[in-house]
Amino acid sequence: MDEQIRFENHLGEKLTGTLHRPDAGEAEQGVVLGHCFTCSRHTGILRELAGALNRAGFLALRFDFSGNGQSQGAFVESTYSKQIAEMGIAVERLRSEGGNWIGLAGHSLGAVVSVLTAADHPAVGAVCALAGRISGLTPMHFLSTRQKAELEKTGKVRFESRGRSLKLSKEFFSDAGRFELPRIIGGLKIPLLVVHGDADEIIPVKEAYKARDANPDAVTLEIVQGADHMFSDRSQREQIAQQVAQWFRRQRKQDSDRR
Repeated sequence: MDEQIRFENHLGEKLTGTLHRPDAGEAEQGVVLGHCFTCSRHTGILRELAGALNRAGFLALRFDFSGNGQSQGAFVESTYSKQIAEMGIAVERLRSEGGNWIGLAGHSLGAVVSVLTAADHPAVGAVCALAGRISGLTPMHFLSTRQKAELEKTGKVRFESRGRSLKLSKEFFSDAGRFELPRIIGGLKIPLLVVHGDADEIIPVKEAYKARDANPDAVTLEIVQGADHMFSDRSQREQIAQQVAQWFRRQRKQDSDRR
């Protein structure tokens, strides 16, 4: 059963999400899903994964970060820190629905936010990064020379994405520089599943191997042959969703067995 919900972030902005409840009884485990840069909770891989998690007995909450999709807030105010806080609030929202074991999963930018949230949130038992640049943040390299000059002069930079004219602020880039992802992944104490397509045209697959090498004991690496950044092929999305849902199911069972 799917339910559209709204909940507030730490600034009082209303975030919109879709909560998926398993058909068979109440679930005591859940997964929060985060979307890619300038995307929304409705991307194909997140919808597919939410369905697979439901069938595996999980609550699933996919939501729009502020300034994206149907959530309130200005996109120009986006920072990793703000999105980490929002994902943490989404975790608590899922816990209020009965989820006493929580996993996180994210696609692209959402993968980075998921890993960074998981590193500091004691309720999170496992995390999955799909097509994420989790070996390190280098957002400035996306900017042209002209855009870098604009950012330096005005404190903001304009760009086009998915039919939208958007801006980012200097704070987005300075905030990104606070997070040392190799060190954070190296210190991760919970399981991390890294899923990446070897035909990813946005984030090279070598980034996934770097993340694995940062913490081989915690990281499981799954390379999807022929998959692009958005996992555009439906059959691949279905297969990936099933694999990720079953991985979360195993992590949940292992945690239960240890208690």
